[in-house]
Amino acid sequence: MKKIVLLLTLSLTLMAETLTLSGSVISDNQKMITSRFMGFVTNVYASEGEKVKKGEVLYTIDSREIDSAKRQSELSLQMYQNQYTNVDLNLERYKRLFKKDMVSKYEVENLQLAAKNLQDMMSIAKARVQEVENQYKYLRIKAPNNAVVVAKNIKVGEMAMPGMPAFILSDLTDLKISAEIAEGNLSHIKYGKKVIVKIPSLGIKAIGTISAIIPNSNPMTHTFKIKISFKTNNKSVYPGMYATVAID
Repeated sequence: MKKIVLLLTLSLTLMAETLTLSGSVISDNQKMITSRFMGFVTNVYASEGEKVKKGEVLYTIDSREIDSAKRQSELSLQMYQNQYTNVDLNLERYKRLFKKDMVSKYEVENLQLAAKNLQDMMSIAKARVQEVENQYKYLRIKAPNNAVVVAKNIKVGEMAMPGMPAFILSDLTDLKISAEIAEGNLSHIKYGKKVIVKIPSLGIKAIGTISAIIPNSNPMTHTFKIKISFKTNNKSVYPGMYATVAID
């Protein structure tokens, strides 16, 4: 009931004096998806315009570089383990000989130090193997949240490069309207002001709230960007749709 009364009040006020702005629906949570490692794309599971869910795999890249790193790490670990086994056997033998006064304490201590150093090297090598194995999860690039794919810039067989956006996702649960307002009309708006927003193609009319006033003026047009938050139950609203904003 309060919403209806507020809409009616705003509508009556607009009859007196209204500033109407043209704008577009935007997502205030748009993400560029890229891979952490370089590699050839093996599969692509999403297309432009498709809705994806949080955790859904978008694409995968091959594991040859990580496979090679894992083999090298495992070989290093095996080498240190073999060396430690030999040193430990000699250490036990020297301890027995030391009790019989057949070797010096210095020789026993040297073997103990060698065994300790090899244990440290094994710990480092094990950590490296685990670190490499953890990298496999980054070969399956997943959606960080529920969203719609607004751009796909990658194909099977292409090289995925760190820092190069492969997908652009827009969160449909955090939509706003972006519009530009002339410098001379800034006095008519303020943060939190109620306005009427419309999306003509869907016949949507709702109360919106000015949630941001971007202070960076466009030097060519002398306009400022504003963002308007609004709520709608219509599931067909997408970023890029034309919208209008009526400000009394």
